[in-house]
Amino acid sequence: MIPRIDSHQHFWRPARGDYAWLRADVPALAPLVRDFLPEHLAPLLQAHGVERTVLVQAADSEAETDFMLELAAAHDVIGGVVGWVDLSSPDAVASLERMARHPKFKGVRPMLQDLPEDDWIARRPHPDAVGALVRLGLRFDALVKPRHLGPLLHFLRDWPQLPVVIDHAAKPPVGAQGGEVFATWRRQMAEIAALPQVCCKFSGLWTEAPPAMHRDVDVLVRAVRPVWDVLLQCFGPGRLMWGSDWPVLALAGDYAGWTAASEALVGSLPAHAQDPIWRGTAQRFYGLPTG
Repeated sequence: MIPRIDSHQHFWRPARGDYAWLRADVPALAPLVRDFLPEHLAPLLQAHGVERTVLVQAADSEAETDFMLELAAAHDVIGGVVGWVDLSSPDAVASLERMARHPKFKGVRPMLQDLPEDDWIARRPHPDAVGALVRLGLRFDALVKPRHLGPLLHFLRDWPQLPVVIDHAAKPPVGAQGGEVFATWRRQMAEIAALPQVCCKFSGLWTEAPPAMHRDVDVLVRAVRPVWDVLLQCFGPGRLMWGSDWPVLALAGDYAGWTAASEALVGSLPAHAQDPIWRGTAQRFYGLPTG
């Protein structure tokens, strides 16, 4: 088995109080309203050959980023942390400089999908803050849906030196590849992929599938294959990285199921093309250690 990097996972402790979206009064989210910490993920990583992870923010607060950096300092398996800073704030540069002193701080992720302005990314970030990302050697995770891709493309063209990764393939409509939304997503992803600083995560797609496709790996593989084909054509193996989106993944399936579905798709490639997706792209993009 090729040693793997999980390029997208979360830890949280709801009692910390800054996970606004993680609401106990929403029945669909009930499986997620509990602690998810390194000791809960460790057996899954070991079972599936994952040697390192990238821990990604789940709250729009700098306090949560500090919490994640504390976890990363205590657990070698966490290779990097993607945190949160308000890039529109006058204080963003100082915050980025402070966080960048931690060797495992790798970049930021605004929660673009949850903001009221679909074009926030094209209009609101302060140039000094984005310039600081570039100057400090940091990266940008784009948590977007298809409706954000136009504004995101504008931002990407303005900042060609900033390494950017599209989280969860921009959450296309899994299982609805014949529709207009899928066609527009495919066209805009091809435009974005033409920019060499952009990578894409093959992650988070099970929860985008209709509930009837949950818990069934074979059905999932058939539903995700059209998305996979587009991503492979647009980005190639050298700019795709695998991730689990654990524990959000638990809303649709489990770590073993998503790994099996991914193996069915990635495993169809030659061995030399599989390695970047399972490990190499994330290692290079986030500057993770090789040992």
